[in-house]
Amino acid sequence: MSLVVIGSVAFDALETPFGKTDKIIGGAATYISLSASYSLKPVKLVAVVGDDFPQSDILLLEEHGVNTEGLQIKEGEKSFFWSGKYSNDLNSRETLVTELNVLANFDPIIPDSYQDCKYLMLGNLAPQVQRLVIQRLVNRPKLIVMDTMNFWMDVALDELKTTIEMVDVLSINDEEARQLSGQHSLVKAAKIIMGMGPKTVIIKKGEHGALLFCKNKVFYAPALPLEEVFDPTGAGDTFAGGFIGYLAATDDISFENMKRAVVHGSAMASFCVEKFGTERLLNLTPEEVEAREQKFADLVAVVPATAAQDV
Repeated sequence: MSLVVIGSVAFDALETPFGKTDKIIGGAATYISLSASYSLKPVKLVAVVGDDFPQSDILLLEEHGVNTEGLQIKEGEKSFFWSGKYSNDLNSRETLVTELNVLANFDPIIPDSYQDCKYLMLGNLAPQVQRLVIQRLVNRPKLIVMDTMNFWMDVALDELKTTIEMVDVLSINDEEARQLSGQHSLVKAAKIIMGMGPKTVIIKKGEHGALLFCKNKVFYAPALPLEEVFDPTGAGDTFAGGFIGYLAATDDISFENMKRAVVHGSAMASFCVEKFGTERLLNLTPEEVEAREQKFADLVAVVPATAAQDV
């Protein structure tokens, strides 16, 4: 099934209690694409970088099954750059530097070879740019998943709501869900957001897992307790990539399969946080992914009382 991913491909400079990096590859579309590539190939990327972006990093994406035909390279311009510092408990971070550079005037171009898109993942970008991608596809995809953040709620709320109306699944964190809906209860928040257009809402709760809402159905996937969390950068995007990659690979958008996709996305995100940046996502084996998913299954498995008495 054809999967198209739009978002940022960028440079990050990170500092956590466990160390710091100089500029490394980052960006929402990078994490989404790498994560999704473990479910299906190719992942068709739409993004923009400057001519400062190394060819070696483009080759790295291609080696992992990412089609970069839709990656624009702007001569004489610089790639998007973000630098951040995490608190000791990794639950909050301070943005040190944000340089939009090529992202400031990003005009997404959809190659003809991407027009068979059946699954579309809109990574965090300006909502009007996300909407342009939908409008430039000849046929509406079977499923459109959108990620966004509170920044766009602050500066472009009307644009954001217009774009939200056009998607099938909205993926946001708990703080963003409360801001967008005006409700503290996440159950009420999800209902209000579904009333804005999406049939399904995913509310990410970081180290406390993720909630999946669809009509009157709710599913909760816990986060896997890890001995060490090294760097949470990109975990939400990795989750989103795992989620839509699984759905595209199975070509099944039922609620039951979305539950499995949430678990797969959570498993992929649990790998992401174990190393700096994308490092942990580069060399996973199918066996590692399957074992990690099994850990999630074991985490919530309950032996029926009658069976437990027999043991």
